[in-house]
Amino acid sequence: MSIMSNEHNLPPDLRALQVETEQHAREFGLDFYDTIFEVLDYDELSEIAALGGFPTRYPHWRFGMEYQQLSKGYRYGLQKIYEMVINNDPCYAYLLRCNQWVDQKLVMAHVYGHNDFFKNNIWFSRTNRKMMDETANHGNRIRSHMERQGEDAVENFIDSCLSLENLIDIHSPFIKRRDDHDRYDFRPDDAEDSSIPSKFQSKEYMDSFVNPPGVLKEQAKQREVERQKSRQFPEQPERDVLLFLLEHAPLTPWQRDVLGIIRQEAYYFAPQGQTKIMNEGWASYWHSTIMTTRTLSPSEVVDYADHHSGTMATQPGRLNPYKLGIELFRDIEERWNKGQFGAEYDDCDNYEARERWDKKLGLGREKIFEVRRIHNDVTFVDTFLTPDFCRRYKMFSYKHNDQNETYEIESREFKQIKDRLLFGLTNFGQPIIRIKDGNFRNRGELYLQHEHFGIDLKLDHAQDTLRHLNRLWTRPVHIETVIDGRSTLLSFDGTDHTIRPLGGSTHEPESKDRRRA
Repeated sequence: MSIMSNEHNLPPDLRALQVETEQHAREFGLDFYDTIFEVLDYDELSEIAALGGFPTRYPHWRFGMEYQQLSKGYRYGLQKIYEMVINNDPCYAYLLRCNQWVDQKLVMAHVYGHNDFFKNNIWFSRTNRKMMDETANHGNRIRSHMERQGEDAVENFIDSCLSLENLIDIHSPFIKRRDDHDRYDFRPDDAEDSSIPSKFQSKEYMDSFVNPPGVLKEQAKQREVERQKSRQFPEQPERDVLLFLLEHAPLTPWQRDVLGIIRQEAYYFAPQGQTKIMNEGWASYWHSTIMTTRTLSPSEVVDYADHHSGTMATQPGRLNPYKLGIELFRDIEERWNKGQFGAEYDDCDNYEARERWDKKLGLGREKIFEVRRIHNDVTFVDTFLTPDFCRRYKMFSYKHNDQNETYEIESREFKQIKDRLLFGLTNFGQPIIRIKDGNFRNRGELYLQHEHFGIDLKLDHAQDTLRHLNRLWTRPVHIETVIDGRSTLLSFDGTDHTIRPLGGSTHEPESKDRRRA
């Protein structure tokens, strides 16, 4: 692909607009990496979008499928990508060539909001800021493996890796889960060395008779065998399943390299999933602010209002991160400007007094910059979503009615709304699964455990996951979960899927169902 070879030459009018927009963004206090804009037609932008924003990424059929979906959606008038921005230093952003002039203004302002968020939000602080170069390196390595191992073999292995890419520990970049020596020494430093056999006390000249060397050697060997059997593997449940597979699965060097690439890219993209509401809300806040106070001309107001409202529109049964994010930031700014926070305000139970409350503190802009720096979506919603906000925007929780096959309002209570929202945001709404035993039944089988929060696993998805895990582990794999309120073990031995209810012991469950893969 030659998209990145045009030396970033913007037309003069767009370059002038970039300079103007960047100046406005800096005047508002935004801090961002140098930004490189590329102008593409829709087919080129669809291709870049399908590759996650990286033109030289490794080849795989999934990217081609996503390109076809994006391209058809545009041709049929179902969707349109106005822009794309990449967390990198320098930051790369793509503009659609057929955008109206007001759209280019909006997009550039939006991009600088994203760029500021990428640079300053703590959850992006551990990401690779040279990922554009790194993905090119990944692409070259995988193409090299395809030349040696065959395209089908590598693509099929990538299929399995991509099916497991969500099995990472998204908090591990900030939390040290295990000591550095755990991979090599599973005993505490001060623990007694059980491999040293016990000796009877004796005179030096009698020692070889009282403590025969052959007997001592055999005792040491037996104790080491017993120690290995009693050792937990892993010592603590391991949430980073991909790391466990990298360290312990019987992979060839090229397979280990491919899995390492998939894991590295999964960690790069993870903060974007953790901050979707905040990131889009922050970028929307600043494109709205810059457009309405600095760059919007009178003749562009109607078009801007039409396109901005389209971005903010909500649909029944679907959360719009742009809308929720921008309104929460605006609510925080207003509350901190008026002093509507703290114990005194919280203790006030007079509705009219709360509505008139205004200490004119003017701390709103400072506060939203602080929020942008330290929060992710879960802590953002948990900290700043209020009952007043839910009432103002008529928020509610909903659930599926199995009888008439429709979604219905479940509750308008604040706690229920907040709990539902936080549940959907935790771990991107995906199940939390940990490695519990890497030597289950002492047969080298893999045993995983699903942390159940009231939502059962989708059986077909769980069985697909087990099938791909089995491909990497090459031994039977199991996952403990809850189905219909009952503890259950799902297993796959490479040929058959089994579903077994667990009783008092997980080691000898009774067979419930058996399905061939």
